[in-house]
Amino acid sequence: MPFPSKSGLKITQIDVKDVRFPTSLGGHGSDALHTDPNYSCAYVTTTTEGGRQGFGLTFTCGRGTEIIVLTIRSMKKFVVGRNAADIFADFAGFWRQITNDSQMRWLGPEKGVVHLAVAAILNSLWDLWARLENKPLWRLLVDLTPEELVSTIDFRYITDVITKDEAVQLLKSKLPRKEERVKELAAKGYPAYTTQVGWMGYSDELVKELCAKYLGLGFKHFKVKVGLNLKDDLRRCTAVRKYIGEDKTLMVDANQAWSVGEAVEWMKKLAHLKPLWIEEPTSPDDVLGHAAISKALKPYGIGVATGEMCANRVMFKQFLQSGGMQYCQIDSARIGSVNEILSVYLMAEKLKVKVCPHAGGVGLCEMVQHLQLWDYASVSATMEGRLIEYVDQQHEHFYDPCVVENARYMAPKLPGYSTQMFPETLQRFSYPKGTEWQRMFKDGTFPEPDEAELVNV
Repeated sequence: MPFPSKSGLKITQIDVKDVRFPTSLGGHGSDALHTDPNYSCAYVTTTTEGGRQGFGLTFTCGRGTEIIVLTIRSMKKFVVGRNAADIFADFAGFWRQITNDSQMRWLGPEKGVVHLAVAAILNSLWDLWARLENKPLWRLLVDLTPEELVSTIDFRYITDVITKDEAVQLLKSKLPRKEERVKELAAKGYPAYTTQVGWMGYSDELVKELCAKYLGLGFKHFKVKVGLNLKDDLRRCTAVRKYIGEDKTLMVDANQAWSVGEAVEWMKKLAHLKPLWIEEPTSPDDVLGHAAISKALKPYGIGVATGEMCANRVMFKQFLQSGGMQYCQIDSARIGSVNEILSVYLMAEKLKVKVCPHAGGVGLCEMVQHLQLWDYASVSATMEGRLIEYVDQQHEHFYDPCVVENARYMAPKLPGYSTQMFPETLQRFSYPKGTEWQRMFKDGTFPEPDEAELVNV
């Protein structure tokens, strides 16, 4: 597939907005460490001289989004004035430039706020490319030749696991029956699990009601947040197991709450409930700790899932190499956008670790479905033991929201990365000047923002 022609594709503007939703009011998204999240994002619009646009975002939990907004603004100089076609033709080279500026990289490198900012910018560029090709992103990725796809990835630091040539050969080995898998995706979609029943801030009555709702919607896999109080975890997980039945799958997520030894002992006490995995049992940076937990819980039939807060492909490499994860949870906005995420999928396939993406938040379900569809068509060629997380939050704010039917993500059909928000959403929920935020400040629902949060206005 040829790359786009250069005509009209000089990038003239990058706009970024701080968009926040007051989800803390309902306890949505609450877990052991993130007790009051306001689901939010730094939202980027990239515009070319020909008027073509791409939309991208990186997810946050409210406070601090203004820091990412400022970082994105400081990175405009790497993008504005460049021709988008030139970027796509050497996407790996551009990725290296924007992530490895000799001064900016000191703030990372390739992690933290600077990497979240990179993700938002690059997500908008991938959305632009897919729109130029008039394809949903997953189909753009599927239609790239192995050589073209590999040309978008920076392999620095990971060649001890997979090289460019190995990646090309891996992709070529999966070409047979690829179009059959694409047709299957278009017809049947991809299986999902739900976390909507398991937020820590929900009442027992609401959990029971939601279990019934999602069973009725065809879900067979349910995740519950744990980690603050063992007695409470036993009560809540026992209740969910009762509501969903023994034939359904339960997963639990501690969101980094425990030490290594504490994680092992806590999970032994939940083992009789037969959880498929424990997610983020300890620090997201503790590779060897996760490996130790994995080894200790293997006799109980409990796997370890992690990755939603994994900083970069190097961290993923170590988790995959060490046996620290049995379920690899890439996040569509955490590491350096699609380019870097593709490398994680390739490493996971070579090392035979299942990828079950993290989703939820703002736009994460919309984006990550594209990546997992590509994985089935072009990389793993299997759905066995693989699922995409689903959380029923904020989908109504997108032009092309994810569609989940009978507990399966249906393949997106519209061009792009499914990341464009409605103008009225931006008008209402941009922080702090949006009409909804102004109303909530006035009636005392939320305090007025402090000086630090006003720097992006």
